[in-house]
Amino acid sequence: MARILIVDDDTALREGMAETIGDLGHDPVQAADGEAALARLAQGGIDVVLLDLRMPGIDGIEVLRRLRALPAPPPVAVLTAVPTAGNTIEAMRLGAVDHLAKPVGRDDLAGLIARMLPAPGPAAVPATEAGEDELVGSSAPMREVQKSIGRLADSETTVLITGETGTGKEVVARAIHRHGRRGGKAFVAVNCAAIPAALLESQLFGHARGAFTGAIADRAGSFREADGGTLFLDEIGDMDLAMQAKLLRVLQDRMVMPVGGKPVPVDVRILAATHRDLRAMVTRGGFREDLFYRIGVVPVHLAPLRERLSDILPLAEHFLARAGGARRLSAEAAARLLAHPWPGNVRELRNAMERAAVLAPLAVLSAADFAFLAGEGAASAGVPAADWLAGDLPGAVARLETEMIRRALAGCGGNRAEAARRLNIHRQLLYEKMRRYGLEMSASRTGAVLEPDVAPPSGEQNYP
Repeated sequence: MARILIVDDDTALREGMAETIGDLGHDPVQAADGEAALARLAQGGIDVVLLDLRMPGIDGIEVLRRLRALPAPPPVAVLTAVPTAGNTIEAMRLGAVDHLAKPVGRDDLAGLIARMLPAPGPAAVPATEAGEDELVGSSAPMREVQKSIGRLADSETTVLITGETGTGKEVVARAIHRHGRRGGKAFVAVNCAAIPAALLESQLFGHARGAFTGAIADRAGSFREADGGTLFLDEIGDMDLAMQAKLLRVLQDRMVMPVGGKPVPVDVRILAATHRDLRAMVTRGGFREDLFYRIGVVPVHLAPLRERLSDILPLAEHFLARAGGARRLSAEAAARLLAHPWPGNVRELRNAMERAAVLAPLAVLSAADFAFLAGEGAASAGVPAADWLAGDLPGAVARLETEMIRRALAGCGGNRAEAARRLNIHRQLLYEKMRRYGLEMSASRTGAVLEPDVAPPSGEQNYP
């Protein structure tokens, strides 16, 4: 039972709503105007507010505005006989859960109240505080990345960061820079895929005044802008071969040649990143082999988010905290996030949390606030999103392990040793799980496609 405050100067309408609310099993409280409503709210104990807009004295918009100043304001729905674009937008901007036109039927009122009350069940997942550039995550793959950052921070070694689009490669690059001895100097990021090939040379190496049409002044270029610090070359796999040759020369000589200028020495640490398979590009002739070995002295791989399930909720809370508003995830919302395959990785998760934080009407986000995720990318995960958490716990774990093993083997061409390394388990344990789940592997080590011969077991099991 909830205590619901009805604020309306129409006595008949207010008493009619109070009767309906009482029939629905809740405790109605009435206020005839804005001043009476604010006085009652100051006493506390109100769970939901149904607020009229047009009232004598303090109108509904002003009541809503003052409600926002309370430490923990109850959810408010605005009910008005004269809905307009202006009062609708203003009410929603001030945090109203909904804006409805009178009269409101019994079923609509019941549904509105149900949406405004917290869902029964486990307590909401609390948000955590984290800095904007913090590497969030404690999964085994993320822990390895964090350890690598610690080992590489004070080194001058060139690092190649690999991973799917959206996994956070620039965040890792910034962490390497920030924690190293160059942390107090410049960090310059260049997206090689976003700059046309004809302009990339000038962007990186600079140019002299008059070097070409439009060069009306000297330009230092990214290498000299990062002098003493770190230059991050994002999506280096999209750089054309001619530019690769010039970059290789700079990396070897530590001298840049501005377009139309003279050589200039630079002291820069190079970090590079790509979502492409550079080794395969070398084989096809799309990437210089000598540059590949020059930039890939130390590789750091970022696993996709679907292989880091334990990082999803901490990341979601991190992005919610950055969005502001002290919003939290309900248990049902957390389950929805865990069920989604996240083809866009961390970037997709960040955008989803920002979208929910802006549009969700309540402080505790429900599964309904993430309805836009339903079905997106489910087919690519191999298992419908709604089925991931169905049944008992052993069955859910079996489905998860089956899918992760299938993806790991397919991702490395069926190489079981490499798959075990990616999964961070012993090879013998991988063999055991493959037998347990009926996964058959093609004898070929390229492009293996794996499907379970039988449904994953759902009975009680031991999971090493």
